Amino acid sequence: MDSADVKAASRRAGDHPALETAARVGYAVNGVLHIVIGAIALRLAFGSKGASADQSGALGSMADNALGLVTLWVAVVAWLGLALWQVTEAITGSREASERGKAVAKAVVYLVLSWSAFTFASGSDSSSRKQTTDFTASLMKQPAGQWLVALVGLVVIGVGAYHVVKGWKKKFLQDLESHPGQWIVKAGRFGYVAKGVALAIVGGLFVLAAVRHKPSEARGLDGALHNLLGAPGGPVLLGIVAVGLIAFGVYCFGRARHADV
Repeated sequence: MDSADVKAASRRAGDHPALETAARVGYAVNGVLHIVIGAIALRLAFGSKGASADQSGALGSMADNALGLVTLWVAVVAWLGLALWQVTEAITGSREASERGKAVAKAVVYLVLSWSAFTFASGSDSSSRKQTTDFTASLMKQPAGQWLVALVGLVVIGVGAYHVVKGWKKKFLQDLESHPGQWIVKAGRFGYVAKGVALAIVGGLFVLAAVRHKPSEARGLDGALHNLLGAPGGPVLLGIVAVGLIAFGVYCFGRARHADV
Protein backbone atom coordinates (compact mmCIF):
# COMPACT_ATOMS: atom_id res chain seq x y z
CA MET A 1 0.00 0.00 0.00
CA ASP A 2 1.55 3.31 -1.11
CA SER A 3 1.11 6.73 0.50
CA ALA A 4 -1.81 7.61 -1.78
CA ASP A 5 -3.70 4.49 -0.64
CA VAL A 6 -2.95 5.30 3.01
CA LYS A 7 -4.28 8.84 2.58
CA ALA A 8 -7.39 7.61 0.78
CA ALA A 9 -8.11 5.05 3.52
CA SER A 10 -7.48 7.66 6.20
CA ARG A 11 -9.79 10.15 4.45
CA ARG A 12 -12.58 7.56 4.29
CA ALA A 13 -12.11 6.77 7.99
CA GLY A 14 -12.08 10.43 8.94
CA ASP A 15 -15.28 11.10 7.00
CA HIS A 16 -17.12 8.11 8.46
CA PRO A 17 -20.26 9.25 10.35
CA ALA A 18 -19.40 7.07 13.37
CA LEU A 19 -15.96 8.64 13.78
CA GLU A 20 -17.33 12.15 13.20
CA THR A 21 -19.98 11.54 15.87
CA ALA A 22 -17.35 10.22 18.30
CA ALA A 23 -15.25 13.34 17.68
CA ARG A 24 -18.18 15.65 18.40
CA VAL A 25 -19.08 13.74 21.56
CA GLY A 26 -15.41 13.90 22.53
CA TYR A 27 -15.50 17.69 22.36
CA ALA A 28 -18.66 17.72 24.47
CA VAL A 29 -17.11 15.48 27.13
CA ASN A 30 -14.07 17.73 27.09
CA GLY A 31 -16.48 20.51 27.97
CA VAL A 32 -17.78 18.52 30.95
CA LEU A 33 -14.19 17.97 32.14
CA HIS A 34 -13.33 21.68 32.03
CA ILE A 35 -16.57 22.68 33.75
CA VAL A 36 -15.90 20.25 36.60
CA ILE A 37 -12.28 21.46 36.94
CA GLY A 38 -13.51 25.05 36.90
CA ALA A 39 -16.12 24.29 39.57
CA ILE A 40 -13.48 22.67 41.81
CA ALA A 41 -11.19 25.67 41.32
CA LEU A 42 -14.07 28.03 42.12
CA ARG A 43 -14.71 26.25 45.41
CA LEU A 44 -10.99 26.51 46.13
CA ALA A 45 -11.15 30.26 45.50
CA PHE A 46 -13.94 30.54 48.09
CA GLY A 47 -11.86 28.68 50.68
CA SER A 48 -13.25 25.16 50.33
CA LYS A 49 -10.98 22.13 50.13
CA GLY A 50 -11.73 18.93 48.30
CA ALA A 51 -10.73 17.26 45.05
CA SER A 52 -7.63 18.39 43.17
CA ALA A 53 -8.36 21.16 40.68
CA ASP A 54 -7.04 19.18 37.75
CA GLN A 55 -7.83 16.27 35.45
CA SER A 56 -7.59 13.55 38.12
CA GLY A 57 -9.72 15.54 40.57
CA ALA A 58 -12.41 16.10 37.96
CA LEU A 59 -12.44 12.49 36.77
CA GLY A 60 -12.47 11.25 40.37
CA SER A 61 -15.46 13.47 41.15
CA MET A 62 -17.30 12.11 38.14
CA ALA A 63 -16.62 8.52 39.25
CA ASP A 64 -18.37 9.15 42.58
CA ASN A 65 -21.90 9.04 41.15
CA ALA A 66 -23.85 6.93 38.66
CA LEU A 67 -24.36 9.67 36.06
CA GLY A 68 -20.70 10.65 36.24
CA LEU A 69 -19.65 7.03 35.86
CA VAL A 70 -21.75 6.66 32.71
CA THR A 71 -20.19 9.88 31.41
CA LEU A 72 -16.73 8.44 32.05
CA TRP A 73 -17.45 5.35 29.95
CA VAL A 74 -18.82 7.57 27.19
CA ALA A 75 -15.63 9.64 27.50
CA VAL A 76 -13.44 6.56 27.05
CA VAL A 77 -14.97 5.83 23.64
CA ALA A 78 -15.46 9.45 22.58
CA TRP A 79 -11.90 10.57 23.41
CA LEU A 80 -10.53 7.48 21.68
CA GLY A 81 -12.59 8.38 18.61
CA LEU A 82 -11.41 11.98 18.78
CA ALA A 83 -7.81 10.76 18.96
CA LEU A 84 -8.31 8.56 15.89
CA TRP A 85 -9.91 11.46 14.03
CA GLN A 86 -6.88 13.63 14.83
CA VAL A 87 -4.67 10.88 13.41
CA THR A 88 -6.64 10.98 10.16
CA GLU A 89 -6.20 14.76 10.13
CA ALA A 90 -2.44 14.34 10.55
CA ILE A 91 -2.37 12.01 7.55
CA THR A 92 -4.79 13.73 5.18
CA GLY A 93 -5.07 17.28 6.49
CA SER A 94 -2.85 20.31 5.97
CA ARG A 95 0.43 19.91 4.13
CA GLU A 96 2.14 22.11 6.69
CA ALA A 97 4.35 20.16 9.06
CA SER A 98 3.31 22.33 12.01
CA GLU A 99 -0.37 21.54 11.47
CA ARG A 100 0.36 17.83 11.15
CA GLY A 101 2.44 17.95 14.31
CA LYS A 102 -0.35 19.74 16.13
CA ALA A 103 -2.82 17.03 15.09
CA VAL A 104 -0.47 14.29 16.33
CA ALA A 105 0.01 16.10 19.65
CA LYS A 106 -3.76 16.41 20.08
CA ALA A 107 -4.17 12.71 19.27
CA VAL A 108 -1.73 11.85 22.07
CA VAL A 109 -3.57 14.15 24.51
CA TYR A 110 -6.93 12.53 23.75
CA LEU A 111 -5.45 9.03 24.01
CA VAL A 112 -4.13 9.91 27.46
CA LEU A 113 -7.53 11.35 28.42
CA SER A 114 -9.26 8.20 27.18
CA TRP A 115 -6.93 5.99 29.22
CA SER A 116 -7.36 8.21 32.30
CA ALA A 117 -11.14 8.03 31.98
CA PHE A 118 -10.93 4.24 31.65
CA THR A 119 -8.75 4.08 34.77
CA PHE A 120 -11.28 5.98 36.88
CA ALA A 121 -14.33 4.29 35.31
CA SER A 122 -12.91 0.85 36.10
CA GLY A 123 -12.47 1.71 39.77
CA SER A 124 -8.81 2.71 39.91
CA ASP A 125 -7.46 6.19 40.35
CA SER A 126 -4.28 8.16 39.88
CA SER A 127 -3.02 11.61 40.77
CA SER A 128 -2.17 14.01 37.96
CA ARG A 129 0.01 15.89 40.40
CA LYS A 130 1.99 12.74 41.32
CA GLN A 131 2.31 11.77 37.66
CA THR A 132 3.72 15.22 36.86
CA THR A 133 6.19 15.06 39.74
CA ASP A 134 7.28 11.52 38.82
CA PHE A 135 7.71 12.51 35.17
CA THR A 136 9.80 15.52 36.19
CA ALA A 137 11.95 13.42 38.51
CA SER A 138 12.57 10.82 35.78
CA LEU A 139 13.43 13.50 33.26
CA MET A 140 15.78 15.23 35.68
CA LYS A 141 17.78 12.01 36.09
CA GLN A 142 18.64 12.04 32.39
CA PRO A 143 21.78 13.70 30.98
CA ALA A 144 21.16 17.47 30.94
CA GLY A 145 17.95 16.67 32.85
CA GLN A 146 17.54 20.14 34.31
CA TRP A 147 17.71 21.66 30.84
CA LEU A 148 15.14 19.15 29.56
CA VAL A 149 12.74 20.00 32.39
CA ALA A 150 13.24 23.71 31.70
CA LEU A 151 12.58 23.06 28.00
CA VAL A 152 9.33 21.28 28.85
CA GLY A 153 8.35 24.28 30.94
CA LEU A 154 9.12 26.72 28.15
CA VAL A 155 7.11 24.62 25.69
CA VAL A 156 4.12 24.58 28.05
CA ILE A 157 4.45 28.35 28.52
CA GLY A 158 4.47 28.66 24.72
CA VAL A 159 1.29 26.55 24.51
CA GLY A 160 -0.28 28.80 27.13
CA ALA A 161 0.67 31.92 25.17
CA TYR A 162 -0.76 30.30 22.02
CA HIS A 163 -4.08 29.76 23.84
CA VAL A 164 -4.15 33.38 24.99
CA VAL A 165 -3.53 34.69 21.47
CA LYS A 166 -5.97 32.21 19.94
CA GLY A 167 -8.64 33.32 22.37
CA TRP A 168 -8.00 37.05 22.24
CA LYS A 169 -7.93 37.14 18.42
CA LYS A 170 -10.83 34.64 18.18
CA LYS A 171 -8.77 32.33 15.98
CA PHE A 172 -10.67 29.38 17.45
CA LEU A 173 -13.46 30.23 15.01
CA GLN A 174 -11.23 28.74 12.30
CA ASP A 175 -11.86 25.32 13.91
CA LEU A 176 -15.58 25.62 13.26
CA GLU A 177 -17.61 25.03 10.11
CA SER A 178 -20.38 27.45 11.09
CA HIS A 179 -20.79 30.41 13.44
CA PRO A 180 -21.80 29.18 16.92
CA GLY A 181 -23.45 32.40 18.11
CA GLN A 182 -22.15 35.36 20.08
CA TRP A 183 -22.46 33.77 23.52
CA ILE A 184 -20.34 30.79 22.50
CA VAL A 185 -17.80 33.13 20.90
CA LYS A 186 -17.56 35.15 24.12
CA ALA A 187 -17.23 31.97 26.17
CA GLY A 188 -14.51 30.70 23.84
CA ARG A 189 -12.59 33.95 23.94
CA PHE A 190 -12.66 34.17 27.74
CA GLY A 191 -12.05 30.43 28.11
CA TYR A 192 -9.02 30.24 25.84
CA VAL A 193 -7.38 33.21 27.56
CA ALA A 194 -8.02 31.78 31.05
CA LYS A 195 -6.80 28.33 30.07
CA GLY A 196 -3.70 29.89 28.50
CA VAL A 197 -2.90 31.74 31.73
CA ALA A 198 -3.28 28.51 33.73
CA LEU A 199 -1.01 26.61 31.32
CA ALA A 200 1.61 29.38 31.45
CA ILE A 201 1.72 29.03 35.24
CA VAL A 202 2.08 25.24 34.88
CA GLY A 203 5.02 25.82 32.54
CA GLY A 204 6.52 28.31 34.99
CA LEU A 205 6.45 25.65 37.71
CA PHE A 206 8.42 23.29 35.45
CA VAL A 207 11.03 26.00 34.92
CA LEU A 208 11.12 26.63 38.69
CA ALA A 209 11.59 22.90 39.30
CA ALA A 210 14.54 22.92 36.90
CA VAL A 211 16.14 25.99 38.46
CA ARG A 212 15.77 24.64 42.00
CA HIS A 213 16.45 21.03 40.98
CA LYS A 214 13.30 20.00 42.86
CA PRO A 215 10.86 17.80 40.89
CA SER A 216 8.20 18.45 43.54
CA GLU A 217 7.93 22.05 42.32
CA ALA A 218 6.32 20.80 39.08
CA ARG A 219 2.80 20.20 40.37
CA GLY A 220 0.60 20.37 37.31
CA LEU A 221 -2.63 22.34 37.02
CA ASP A 222 -3.66 21.87 40.65
CA GLY A 223 -0.30 23.25 41.81
CA ALA A 224 -0.57 26.15 39.37
CA LEU A 225 -4.01 27.12 40.67
CA HIS A 226 -2.84 26.86 44.28
CA ASN A 227 0.11 29.10 43.39
CA LEU A 228 -2.32 31.59 41.88
CA LEU A 229 -4.37 31.44 45.08
CA GLY A 230 -1.28 32.42 47.07
CA ALA A 231 -0.58 35.52 44.97
CA PRO A 232 -1.77 39.02 46.02
CA GLY A 233 -5.50 39.09 45.32
CA GLY A 234 -5.25 35.33 44.81
CA PRO A 235 -8.88 34.37 45.52
CA VAL A 236 -10.13 36.92 42.97
CA LEU A 237 -7.55 35.90 40.36
CA LEU A 238 -8.29 32.20 40.91
CA GLY A 239 -12.02 32.90 40.71
CA ILE A 240 -11.56 34.61 37.34
CA VAL A 241 -9.49 31.72 35.97
CA ALA A 242 -12.00 29.21 37.37
CA VAL A 243 -14.91 30.96 35.64
CA GLY A 244 -12.75 31.07 32.51
CA LEU A 245 -12.26 27.29 32.62
CA ILE A 246 -16.02 26.87 32.97
CA ALA A 247 -16.46 29.23 29.99
CA PHE A 248 -14.04 27.08 28.00
CA GLY A 249 -16.19 24.08 28.84
CA VAL A 250 -19.26 25.91 27.53
CA TYR A 251 -17.36 26.72 24.34
CA CYS A 252 -16.52 23.02 23.96
CA PHE A 253 -20.25 22.25 23.79
CA GLY A 254 -20.56 24.81 21.02
CA ARG A 255 -17.57 23.28 19.29
CA ALA A 256 -19.15 19.83 19.55
CA ARG A 257 -22.03 21.09 17.42
CA HIS A 258 -20.19 23.42 15.04
CA ALA A 259 -16.76 21.77 14.73
CA ASP A 260 -15.30 21.25 11.28
CA VAL A 261 -15.07 17.44 11.35
